[in-house]
Amino acid sequence: MAISTENIKTGGGTPKILQPGNTVCTIHTVTLQPVTLKDKVGAMHLVLSMEGPDLGTDFEGFFIDKANESLGRYKGQIGNVKAGEWFFSDGETKGGTIISRDTEILKFMKNLCVALDIVSWLDAQDNKFNTIEELIQAFNTDKPFLGKSMEYCLCGKEYLNKQGYINYELFLPKYTKTDVPFGSKRVHKFNEETDVRKAKVKAVDEFAAPADDLGTDTGTAQAFKLDED
Repeated sequence: MAISTENIKTGGGTPKILQPGNTVCTIHTVTLQPVTLKDKVGAMHLVLSMEGPDLGTDFEGFFIDKANESLGRYKGQIGNVKAGEWFFSDGETKGGTIISRDTEILKFMKNLCVALDIVSWLDAQDNKFNTIEELIQAFNTDKPFLGKSMEYCLCGKEYLNKQGYINYELFLPKYTKTDVPFGSKRVHKFNEETDVRKAKVKAVDEFAAPADDLGTDTGTAQAFKLDED
């Protein structure tokens, strides 16, 4: 029998989860996730659960709801992205400057809302809530960010997933005098050498296709909780 070279399936393909780099995303949810370290009581990560651009009919994303497949699949890559590499917490700098967890979270929220052109929502929340948790919950309930896309720079910290392949804990870069983590201009240009934290791992099969994994190595809950297909 002659060897057919048509319809050859090579495996691998485009990952279902967001990867480090510059990409256009829309936000699905924004959540506060407590840090589990015993010496960091009250510390929190602010996590954006986002979806990348529509990748077309050839892309097969995660099911929106594994228990209800009739809802279809995400049209783009999805992932949980931390507001920064480090968590928000109360503290004091070496120079004696007092750092307020809630103030720093509010600063991030203001920058995000300005970039998304929804700062009027944030302004309207003045003195409505007693805690930062209540404010973020209201943000998720009202969802003024839905359908608003913009460019983000996604940095990554490598880790080994349960299948033994390298994956990424994603986070946004810091603001600098010249760059911002998201927006329509001056967005930080991804540089793998400086924007990826390499993991010390054993060698893996270079021809193996990585499994899809939305987890992080922090032990925090995930906004996207999806089973693999």
